[in-house]
Amino acid sequence: MTRTAAVQNPLERLSALLSRLPGIGGKTAMRLALSLVRADQEYVSALAQAIAEIHEKLRFCSVCCDLCATEICERCQDARRDRSIICVIAQPQDRMAIDRAGVYSGLYHVLHGVLDPLSGIGPAELRVSELLKRVGSGEVKEAIVATSPNVEGDATALYLAKLLRPLGVQVTRIASGLAVGGELEYADMNTVQRALADRRAL
Repeated sequence: MTRTAAVQNPLERLSALLSRLPGIGGKTAMRLALSLVRADQEYVSALAQAIAEIHEKLRFCSVCCDLCATEICERCQDARRDRSIICVIAQPQDRMAIDRAGVYSGLYHVLHGVLDPLSGIGPAELRVSELLKRVGSGEVKEAIVATSPNVEGDATALYLAKLLRPLGVQVTRIASGLAVGGELEYADMNTVQRALADRRAL
């Protein structure tokens, strides 16, 4: 079999595409591809439709910039949430980690990244202007910066503090419980609870 024919093999092609996902190596990708081969047609069709709809139906919430299927996400629409507090996070999965902890009842703002000059990510690539607009409305009293405790996360937190403090809001940072250099999305529920409860002023 020629190399061209091997690349065109549907199983090899699926495995190669799956291996491009974060945390999926070549062996895991092939195991997943083989699982899909053995799966029933109904499941495979539903999976293919769900993947296709990601780009068709997902959008950014017009308020907090989180991913959702409506113009305004369910958290921003929830009147029971404390609108005087905004928790600023890097990615949607960080919001999911905090929600799992079940101790936060305020609103969120998703930056979709952190400052990383070496990778070409500066303030213009993040959802900073939208955050400043929300905080500038006067309703927000505290901004909790919940970026991961690593070099990029800390740099982002300090940058945001310099921008937000002049707007008259208290700027705090999640504190103890999260290991330095760790990622928020991988923290367990108790760790996130302690980090939010023990947040400190920036």
